[in-house]
Amino acid sequence: MHLSSKHLLGIRELSSGDIQLILDTAKQFKDVLQRPIKKVPSLRDITIVNLFYENSTRTRISFELAEKRLSADTVNFSASGSSVSKGETLLDTVNNILSMKVDMVVMRHSATGAPHFLAKHIPAAIINAGDGINEHPTQALLDALSITEKLGSLKGKKVAIIGDIMHSRVAMSNMYLLNKMGAEITIAGPPTLIPKYLKESFGVNVTYNVQEALEWCDVANVLRIQLERQNQVLFSSLREYNQSYGISRKLLEKIQKNILIMHPGPINRGVELDSDVADSGQSLILDQVENGVAVRMAVLYLLSGRKEATA
Repeated sequence: MHLSSKHLLGIRELSSGDIQLILDTAKQFKDVLQRPIKKVPSLRDITIVNLFYENSTRTRISFELAEKRLSADTVNFSASGSSVSKGETLLDTVNNILSMKVDMVVMRHSATGAPHFLAKHIPAAIINAGDGINEHPTQALLDALSITEKLGSLKGKKVAIIGDIMHSRVAMSNMYLLNKMGAEITIAGPPTLIPKYLKESFGVNVTYNVQEALEWCDVANVLRIQLERQNQVLFSSLREYNQSYGISRKLLEKIQKNILIMHPGPINRGVELDSDVADSGQSLILDQVENGVAVRMAVLYLLSGRKEATA
């Protein structure tokens, strides 16, 4: 089976069938990752360039590891120290890389729509590893895999997305995916960090009371406060944010309900999430990291068009 698109630009462009295919394929690759030899020849002779115009640790390492587990040839490109700093355009950079016969491009860029622009101009398959405040599709897919492993499916499940919604591409991709897969969504956080259009555009519930969201949900996906994207003061202080909107052990004990806690990382410990919650038995954070490799293996494999078995 194949995805309905040549690229993975966002969850918005995927069907529910595409999403389920990626999750099912990721489960097969996760079995591969449990073996003593964690490598398969699925993408032998496929060349992939990791094109990162924005800093990244987790996502970049996860993609690189996925590519190596699939036996692909990889090229890593960082904008710092490259010809970009000398004024080279995005299209010139990619065309130069493609002249080296690259098959796939994994791209992170601070500009919303940059992967979509590339997809219109070059023949290689494009995978969006995060564009501006638009989408981060593989993060939503690994979040979905982490939830389904614990709860069986997404249909009818109640997921609260808490925190800096306004600046979060993770929130956008998760909302698209959860809607397509039949989950219910509540958005929670400060009024200044929740766009007004969400309720109408996505049909989500909105609350400014985190305790209310936690009492409602099965899963809480807690987002990082992205100070680097905020060009104005949107809340009084990190300490006050933690007191009003942070998830603490004391708050979870108050609601007397065993919900699952997720976070896309990196965590601002003591701000949106306290350490005794992040490291608790309710936390799926390390599951998310592990599932990230399997999901990215699945995406790369499915977009490659290869037909041989994954195992």
